Amino acid sequence: MRQKISPTDKKLWISTVVFATIFSTNCTVAATTAGTVKKAAYHDNAVANGPVKVTQTKTTSRPASAMAVKTTSHHSVNSRSSEEVMVAATRVIGKSATSPSTPVHSTTPVTVISGAELAATGQSNVMQALAQLSPAITSPSVPGIGGNAFTQTMQLRGLSADETLILVNGHRRHIGANFNANAGPNWGTEPADIGLIPMSAIDHVEVITEGATALYGQDALAGAVNIVLKSDRHGGSVNFKNSGFYGGDGQGIDGTANMAFALGHQGGYLDLAAQIVHQLPAFRNGDYKNSSRYPNDMYYALPDGSSDPRSNRSRDVQRSNGLPKKTTETLSANMSVPVTDTINLYSTSTYGHRNVSVGQAYRSAADDLTVTALWPNGMQPYYLMEQNDFEVDNGFKGHNLGFAWDAYVNYGKDMQSYDLKDTDNASYGTASQTRFHTGSAASSELTAGFKASRNINVGFLPKPVGLEFGAEYRRDTFELGAGEYASYASGGVPILTGPDAGKTAAPGAATHAGNPDYVAGKYTRDVFDGHANLDFYITPKWEWTLGGRTVAYHNYPVVSTGSIGTRYNFNKRWSIRANINTGYRPPTLGQTYYYYNSPQATYSTLSLPNNSQAAQALGAGKLKGEYSRSFTVGVDATPVDDWHVTGNLYYIAINDRLASTTTLGGSFVAQTLSANGMGNATYASYYSNPVNTNTWGGDLTTDYTLRTKLYGAFRFAFSVNFSDNEVRSYNSTPNVLQANGLSSYNAYAVAELIHSSPKNRETLSVNWTKGKWSVAVEEMRYGSSVFIAAPNLPTNLWTEIQPAFITNMEIGYKITPKWRIAIGADNLGNKYPTRVKAAAAASNNNLFKYPTSSAYGYFGGMYYVNTSINF
Repeated sequence: MRQKISPTDKKLWISTVVFATIFSTNCTVAATTAGTVKKAAYHDNAVANGPVKVTQTKTTSRPASAMAVKTTSHHSVNSRSSEEVMVAATRVIGKSATSPSTPVHSTTPVTVISGAELAATGQSNVMQALAQLSPAITSPSVPGIGGNAFTQTMQLRGLSADETLILVNGHRRHIGANFNANAGPNWGTEPADIGLIPMSAIDHVEVITEGATALYGQDALAGAVNIVLKSDRHGGSVNFKNSGFYGGDGQGIDGTANMAFALGHQGGYLDLAAQIVHQLPAFRNGDYKNSSRYPNDMYYALPDGSSDPRSNRSRDVQRSNGLPKKTTETLSANMSVPVTDTINLYSTSTYGHRNVSVGQAYRSAADDLTVTALWPNGMQPYYLMEQNDFEVDNGFKGHNLGFAWDAYVNYGKDMQSYDLKDTDNASYGTASQTRFHTGSAASSELTAGFKASRNINVGFLPKPVGLEFGAEYRRDTFELGAGEYASYASGGVPILTGPDAGKTAAPGAATHAGNPDYVAGKYTRDVFDGHANLDFYITPKWEWTLGGRTVAYHNYPVVSTGSIGTRYNFNKRWSIRANINTGYRPPTLGQTYYYYNSPQATYSTLSLPNNSQAAQALGAGKLKGEYSRSFTVGVDATPVDDWHVTGNLYYIAINDRLASTTTLGGSFVAQTLSANGMGNATYASYYSNPVNTNTWGGDLTTDYTLRTKLYGAFRFAFSVNFSDNEVRSYNSTPNVLQANGLSSYNAYAVAELIHSSPKNRETLSVNWTKGKWSVAVEEMRYGSSVFIAAPNLPTNLWTEIQPAFITNMEIGYKITPKWRIAIGADNLGNKYPTRVKAAAAASNNNLFKYPTSSAYGYFGGMYYVNTSINF
């Protein structure tokens, strides 16, 4: 049965939005009737940990500067003088339970990127925009082949995608259902999918480059990314963009809109946003070459041994190494309404729907999996994914008894359904279908929690002590659905044509067989999480933070992690800081239970669930969580007005790193798989804890704004990040594999883990604005990385992707104060990565012309035109 959004889940999301809207309307009417400002109104963006002072003041509007400081959210007001509620409060010490944001000037390094900066990149989703703006983040435009291409993933500080915690408005976001089973930069990961949040909904993004799981939550081994949504009370925008590659393909249409409404006169708001992106495919494959048995032939040889004359037709037939066709629709609603003098109701909802079509390995007419009666000229299968994803975060925030507090219930779910078209199941012969439903996957997270904070005057310290604490319960689920019977079963028909005619055909849909019934199931995990953080000054200039977190899992040990941070402010311009953290991340449920079957002509290759009998017979054991230790020292400075400098040096050690084994083969593996009912499969891998790693690195970010009367304003910025990952030690190879001469983790697997992303990134940019004109120029340099076209290739056939300079440019003009048009180009110079070595490409029928893992893609330059209206 296809995995669609269930009626219950759909009703839950819709009813929440309807309830929020109705409740908001009622509150608006009530507040309007009252017509007065209460004595102690609450605003959830306030910086104080208690009731705030409210005054009435006259104000007139002024346009926000194009070069506004990134950390400031500007709320426009009516052009006429009007009365506006202004919040006056002193800076809180430490984190406030009611604030969706992270303290910027504290012991933890935080980079804030505004929504305007994200939009100015010309990118269509926040993942790609962050990869362009933050040198600490890499995110290949195509994260891999097969199912890896369904969703885009990112790496922070060179670590795996699911070692970064994703937050929305300060609350944990659910992870996605897509498991990246194929080799690549994020092999074996199952991260959250932030590409399903409308770009127009985002006020700013906080990139927290600190492995502080004690402060922010499990999974934050590399750091955290906090997406803060808009909380405006009026205004909105509409944006339309068209883009395409210089090569004439990859056309994309991107439309975004957002609208803000005031709910009453006491700070309530409702922000709605939507985005639709339609991306056409682009391909950069090499011309097809057949196997060594029939070199350069797309058809079996004729009876006399000569080549089939049809082999002279075009060989530009491969479509599995490219940008997939994709349509994404996203919605969001962010709301807050006062219900009493000191308590607010809030609701944050997001919904995303995505259809993706990914080309798979081309199967020529001379391929044993091709039923030539159905596909006389070969077949080009496409892997299809339909995704429904939603999250609803409801709660109350308030200030009572001297505490700021937040009580919330958050539920998110990602559902994916998979089909394969333009293919066959060779074991059914001419009776085979050409389209199959191959299965489904779903992940969800239910969270109920409470957190509170306050500042406490202790008398013997120069400033109050900031206390923040909380507890939450989470229930994680992962569900694997079976494909239709014919997608994985054997029809009993042997191979019909070619030299292997009469032999047993591999069962299952070609390139990706469906999930059999015996791997389908729903799996759950209960998590109890408690934490406490202290922030205090031992002198007026010397700040300390202490954090602790204890998490209990019903199927893993109780784990405690801690954090110590310090910051010394020499003056208002110079400060230094340092942090020591321990961290923990358990395996995701997908990493324990995911299954994958890739049929070849007379055998299959499996990715086995770690807990399956077959994996255990191959030495899997029980998965362990990752433990980390990290150390950071840094500096924050403003040497002169409008010049900012931030730098960090860091070290991250991770024990029991979660990763897939190498593909295990040989007679012992084949016999073990057969004994456990795995048919004719002869190769297999499973998820394990093979290595312990070290990461050494540093980053530097600086920007300077120059304002002139005659020539406008210039903003110069430079940033650099380098991270060097290495294997510190290997965990023991399982005895059963050692006894049969097998290694569970070889040089290929190591290279995919630590060398598939650039070690360093540098960015130099200049932004100029004068009157109605603006020009932005950005020069990015990517360091080298490694691409391996096939796991059995010797190291001399690995492709080293050479360092590259990429130039981005945009020219904008304001037709009216609120209507802007722009033209721009990413990769202005049409730079391509190092080509894959010919001998390496031949191992995959010449499929890989360029490395799929290139950090800046392999499609050349992209142009775009954009128009936006603000109101």
